[in-house]
Parts: sequence; structure tokens; C-alpha cells
Amino acid sequence: MKNNILIVDDVHPIFMDQAEAKGYTCDYRPTIKTEEALQIIGNYAGLVIRSKFQVSRQVFDLATNLQFVARAGAGMDNIDEAYAAQKGIKLINAPEGNSDAVGEHAIGLLLSLMNNFNRGDAEIRNGKWEREGNRGYELKGKTVGIIGYGHMGHSFARKLSGFQVDVIAYDKYKTGFSDRYAREVSMEQIVKLSDVLSIHVPLTSETNGLIDDEYLFHFKKPIFFINTSRGKTAKVSSVLKAIKEGKILGAGLDVLEVEKFPTLAEQAWYDELRQSGKVILSPHVAGWTFDSYRKISEVMAEKLVKLVD
Repeated sequence: MKNNILIVDDVHPIFMDQAEAKGYTCDYRPTIKTEEALQIIGNYAGLVIRSKFQVSRQVFDLATNLQFVARAGAGMDNIDEAYAAQKGIKLINAPEGNSDAVGEHAIGLLLSLMNNFNRGDAEIRNGKWEREGNRGYELKGKTVGIIGYGHMGHSFARKLSGFQVDVIAYDKYKTGFSDRYAREVSMEQIVKLSDVLSIHVPLTSETNGLIDDEYLFHFKKPIFFINTSRGKTAKVSSVLKAIKEGKILGAGLDVLEVEKFPTLAEQAWYDELRQSGKVILSPHVAGWTFDSYRKISEVMAEKLVKLVD
């Protein structure tokens, strides 16, 4: 029992290989329903999840032999971290495994927005050749503001290093983090100087709804806005309002407040969102590449080995 790991989501086989080499037994059940998992969770020392499984107080109370939870990804918002700490249960995540994917995806969204790639492509396919209407902006010389300078924010800054931009970053929980890729600034300077704003923060009570009407009102220049973090950090209605007011020139959203259909289509803002020519959407895949699939599992396995050594 003490060496059993329940895996309730899809992970790369390399995690199982390395865990079993360390003496663990992996029960790989990626399609298991939550109700089924709750019935057997007490038999396991480890639990491996991605995003669909909520590790609540109820789960921790039923998991009487649980020693660790490993999250195959970066965000920990689907785990009750405070209760895990009370119970002495270790938590593992793997932001190192998908930070390159997120950084590249954010770059892709930004370049697509600034150069009207989606609109130009759609127009040509519909028989329209419009050069002037699709004239773009260059990144060179712009100021890119980053909120949150952890693995994801740093990766985005590093990817920007060849574009000859001024990268500034704010992180409420860090100081002295200026490096060759970004310069540490205050939130006031982010608002004052940014031509581009990119969000790279976890979802917490403080970041929930961070990007709202009041926050966007204070920006001094029109901005391009990128969100590859968590959907609830930015209110979609506020982003759309800022687009209509010209405060946001374009928005690249990999994440939304509500994700997946049919619930997404029921949101009051959905029709306006899908009809906006100034928004590019992707289905929460910034950190989920063929490469990161393996790297995330490698990082988790390395951390598991360190945990038990």
C-alpha cells in the first residue's frame, strides 16, 4: 500500500517507468470517474492528476494513506493546498516541463494579433485581398509588461529577447529578480509603460478577476493583451469592453473564465467574443504540446525521486 500510486489522468509513460524503477506500483486509470476514485483512494500513497480532478478536503479525508499528490502541469488551483499542508501531504507540480510551450504560445498569439494573421487568412479564403486593412505593428521598440515572473513569465521574456523590446515585469511575491531578459518594475510602471500586457500568474483569491474594468481603465496606452495563465484572472466582459473603447488593440486568450461546451456558449459574453475580429482564441493548450507531454512527466518523476531519497 505504501508504494501504490493512483494515476487518474493521461501522463507520459516515462513517469510510470521511472516511478516503478524507484519501487512504486502505478495504477494507471486515466478514464476513471471521480466517484470511482473516491471509493479506492484510501489504498494509495500517491495520486497523480492533471486538471480535471479536484483534490478537495473530501478527497484528502478519504485518502487516509496519501503521502503526495503530483500535478502534471503548473497550476495547483484544483488542489486544496492549505488542507494538504495541514495533513502533511507533499505536493509536486511541473512548471519546468511546459514553460517553453507557454512562452512560445504567447509569442505566437502576440505576433498573430499584431499582424492580423487570422483575419488576413480568412479574408483571402473568402475572395478578399485587403492589404491596408491588415497592416500590422512591429514588436521592435515596444514595451512588453509581464505580470508574474515565475517559470512561465520568465520563459515568455526569454523568448522575446531577440525582438529588441523593453521587457518589464511585476511580481507581488518576488523582489530583486531583474535579469538579462526583464527589468523588475512596480505595477504602476506596468500600467504606465506597457504596449503589451501578458499575464503569467496562478489563480488565487488575489488574482481572481485581476484584469477588470477598473484595472484596464488606468493603462496610459492602448495595449495588446495576452492571457495564457488561468481564465478567471481576466474578466472577459472587461476585455471586450476595453476592445470597444480602443484600450485593447487585440487580445490573445488561451484561457477563459468558463471553458468547454456547452457551458461556454451559455455565457452572456460568448457571442460578442466569438464575433470579435480583435480576439484570437485557443482551447487552453498553451502548455500542452507533444514535447511538454513528455517533459512534464520527466520533471514529476525527478521530483518524486528527490521526495523519497
